[in-house]
Amino acid sequence: MHPFNVIEQHSIPIFADDWGADEESLLLEGAETYGLGSWADIADHIGGFRDKDEVRDHYIKTYVDSARFPLPEHCSPQDTKMTQDNPRDQFLSRKKRRIEERKTANQNATPSAPKQKPTSSVPSCHEVQGFMPGRLEFETEFYNEAEEAVQHMQFDPGEGEGPDRADGQPDELKLKLTVMEIYNNKLTARVERKKMIFEHQLLEYRRNANIDKRRTKEERDLYMKTKPFARVMPRRDFDEFARDIEYELNLRQAIAQLQDWRQMQIGDLKSGEKYELEKAQRAARAQQLGSFDRNFGSSRMSNKPPPIAETPSAVNALTATDLVLKPLEGLADTTIPQAQAGTDDKKSMTNGTANINLSGASSNTAPIVFSKPKFTIPPINNIAPFKFEEQNNIPDLHLLTSEERELCSILRIMPKPYTVMKEGVLKEAIKQGGALKKKTVRDICRIDSTKGGKLFDFWTSVGYLQKA
Repeated sequence: MHPFNVIEQHSIPIFADDWGADEESLLLEGAETYGLGSWADIADHIGGFRDKDEVRDHYIKTYVDSARFPLPEHCSPQDTKMTQDNPRDQFLSRKKRRIEERKTANQNATPSAPKQKPTSSVPSCHEVQGFMPGRLEFETEFYNEAEEAVQHMQFDPGEGEGPDRADGQPDELKLKLTVMEIYNNKLTARVERKKMIFEHQLLEYRRNANIDKRRTKEERDLYMKTKPFARVMPRRDFDEFARDIEYELNLRQAIAQLQDWRQMQIGDLKSGEKYELEKAQRAARAQQLGSFDRNFGSSRMSNKPPPIAETPSAVNALTATDLVLKPLEGLADTTIPQAQAGTDDKKSMTNGTANINLSGASSNTAPIVFSKPKFTIPPINNIAPFKFEEQNNIPDLHLLTSEERELCSILRIMPKPYTVMKEGVLKEAIKQGGALKKKTVRDICRIDSTKGGKLFDFWTSVGYLQKA
């Protein structure tokens, strides 16, 4: 004789009415094998047509929401309430009926698209390698070795009650508490970084990569410089901040392109678009000819045409030909045909308009493009002009146009005082509807009357002011 007895299978409820002890054991075994959160794999491991949602709800209700957490409520060996309320025969009959019903329901279900297994909580089942979506964790966490400092640490009862060591060093308990504080700080930093990753949706790698491909190289470099601000800003604020920075870059590029067109005496957007196309074609031909010269006589000469440099789409939108133009006052309905252009050339040039056909001429009346005449600044007797090019680090010189630099040089006015006078005159002009008298400008500038008169003539010629 021996003390071992043969017992039947543990198909009796111990924690819940409809879960047997064998299923509870398989549940814990599956969680240890596949990882807590891989409910589909755990349900397959349990069997009995258990659903992943059913397995998850049972685990949370029985083990997590228990009043005796981390143990189930009926974990005591003396607690036999579940076994007494659910006799073994009734429990087995209910289990058999449940399995047959679910088996029949699965057989009668209409076949549809192939059933996709949910993403399991393993590092390779995500577009970001190393992330486990079921656990919301990474295979390699921030400060991944932080647990090594506390894994063997123990706190014994009564530790730290005695005085410090005789040599003046703190006792062992204070050292342990310091190490634990460092460890908690590392865990806090880990949680903050993980929160930032989830909030800014950095795990959606494919979507972010597609958005990044639509950016130009300058926009990508600028976006990379703004990324550190994402740690201190909500996602909505950071997206708005990044869009504004990108829009500013596009505006600067568009302004630089328009200034280039102005230097080339281009007065309308359509001509500018044609100029950019011809410029790209000339660059492509020059590159092709250079490649031919370098490879002349070589049998390895490539027939592939060189790439054509394209203007970014965002800049194209800011310099498109279909932009709404604001015509000058009194010229909105002016259309000068080609035949009548000769008699009105001088009047048109004094008006300073780049394109006379502002309302949209018909196909028989082509618009005439004029370049604005340059304002000539007569020199002042007995006054030697400034030579800005011989001086370095002049304040606010970069804020002036080439004509304004020439004006300040002849009138011997430094750039900073000139910008202050210009700002004051323009503010007063806004109040007066854009028209000022020469005497008013002299009073605002508070300089020599001759210099004030020449400033007034210059500002009216370039369109800043109108003569009252």
